[in-house]
Amino acid sequence: MIGKIAGALFGFLLVRHFLGALAGLWIGHLFDKALQRMNDKGNVEEWLISNDAKQSIFFYTTFSVMGHVAKASGRVTPEHIKTANDFMAQMRLNEQQVAEAKDAFREGKLLGFPLKKKIKQFKNHFGNRRDLCQFFLEIQIQTAYSDSILEADEYNLLINIAKQLGFNKRNLTQLIAMWEAEMRFQNYKQQQQEKYKQYDRKSSSSQEAKAPSLLDAYAVIGVSDRDSVRDIKRAYKRLMSQNHPDKLVAKGLPPEMMEVAKQKTQDIQSAYEIIKKARDF
Repeated sequence: MIGKIAGALFGFLLVRHFLGALAGLWIGHLFDKALQRMNDKGNVEEWLISNDAKQSIFFYTTFSVMGHVAKASGRVTPEHIKTANDFMAQMRLNEQQVAEAKDAFREGKLLGFPLKKKIKQFKNHFGNRRDLCQFFLEIQIQTAYSDSILEADEYNLLINIAKQLGFNKRNLTQLIAMWEAEMRFQNYKQQQQEKYKQYDRKSSSSQEAKAPSLLDAYAVIGVSDRDSVRDIKRAYKRLMSQNHPDKLVAKGLPPEMMEVAKQKTQDIQSAYEIIKKARDF
């Protein structure tokens, strides 16, 4: 608007005619548009480095890649859908967020989904946050294990994602082992909760999940029975710090995913208590 007024005035004074004013008005209009584009660009760049942008990118990339992982073996199974829905429920998403998550999941299932481009965009924002990259990768591992079986196509896709995020095959193998053990912790905990909800204990399932073993506990912490107490304590503290919900959110994790992080820290704590009892420290 300032450009239009100044241009019209300058044009009129220059040629002392209304045509000069019109010419100046047009030039001022172009100036205003250029100025607006510069402001818009500044606003976009400012938004792209904001926490809101980072959290939106984390959220949408997570669900779109989940859809891609679910489709890796050829078709999306009911188990994959259940995992995605359970994940949304755990995050306590509102209707709009659920719709956005489902849109992202559907996009990931499409033929020609630009996985490399999506991961690159994700890495541009979180590449220096290894804990967030690992959190993201663990969610994809969980998706691949929806039916409790890791198929070859799913595994190869996970390797691809892991490498793009800076994790090697050995890192992925350890994360898979940790998730398999954590899955047994969660299955046991869930069954115990359902059992106590039963008024008639006789009607509970006869096929009860086994209590997590000491080996499972070691796997969740990422250590072995050969490691010293000192090393186990270090690994435990590192994991608890790495998965602390408030810290992750401050680094760009969507607040809705805090519940997922809390579940992770609870499993780590439970595993650590089992090890402490077994090793008497």
